[in-house]
Amino acid sequence: MKMLLLSAALLCVAGTLSACRPAEQTTQTTPQGTDTGSDTGDRPRVLTTFTILADMTRNVAGDRIEVVSITRPGAEIHGYQPTPSDLIRAQGADLILNNGLNLERWFTRFTQDSEAPTVTLTEGIKPVNISADAYAGKPNPHAWMSPKNALIYVENIRRALTDLDPDGADTFQANADAYAAQIREVDQQLSTQLGQLPPNRRALVTCEGAFSYLARDYGLKELYLWPVNAEEGQGTPRQIRAVIDGVRAQGIPAVFCESTVPDKGMRQVAAEAGARYGGDLHVDSLSDEVPTYLDLLRKDADTILAGLTGGQP
Repeated sequence: MKMLLLSAALLCVAGTLSACRPAEQTTQTTPQGTDTGSDTGDRPRVLTTFTILADMTRNVAGDRIEVVSITRPGAEIHGYQPTPSDLIRAQGADLILNNGLNLERWFTRFTQDSEAPTVTLTEGIKPVNISADAYAGKPNPHAWMSPKNALIYVENIRRALTDLDPDGADTFQANADAYAAQIREVDQQLSTQLGQLPPNRRALVTCEGAFSYLARDYGLKELYLWPVNAEEGQGTPRQIRAVIDGVRAQGIPAVFCESTVPDKGMRQVAAEAGARYGGDLHVDSLSDEVPTYLDLLRKDADTILAGLTGGQP
């Protein structure tokens, strides 16, 4: 059955080669979480749904496991459209790791024919529920934006890799312990940095409501255009007006948007509310600018602090 599926996928790729090839060739760098295409011998292959999970997994796996991200660096993951080549990689995976919390809306379609076991890395995390629009009552999926939650991700990864490769248990434990120590250091750094903000500036205004866990952990108010990235990624006139009014009423000095969506709506908010546009924040994907998950957290903290205090990021 597996070979039939793989053959079908190969035929699909052959028929759409011109469409698939650019996506495979345009990435010039290989930040953590990217498939390098190198020969990995007999190592098990673990497939993650996006680059941040791949980076976390690499830190725990070390050299014992090949780790591949389905999405590419810089990709918007909410509305990702899997390609035939993604299907082939899924068929070759020994384990698939996903975020869950309704993040990967395409995930069920993608894995329905895969024989690999799937582990959801947010298992055990208490979700923050969305309170606005059509998503009201649903969990906010961006749990990794909390370093405290990241420790749960790491433990879930360690368990999954140990189940896959029991002989590597000691290695995975040692790597997980070392990585968790780094995450705790970043947690303390964020607490110190964001704790410098005066009470009247402890507000985070973004395009997407992707920072609920970070805002919760570090005592920030949160205001956003939309709760979860919509396909148009612009914000409706009603959403934009509500944020303009909120920024004005609270005297918030700066607003932000995410690196993977257009910032037009938030720049309008800044212009009409008399605030600064504080810069782009990184959430869903690694890139050349933030090649690791810990770099992403540090960069966001620097940008938020600079924007809200009038400094330079």
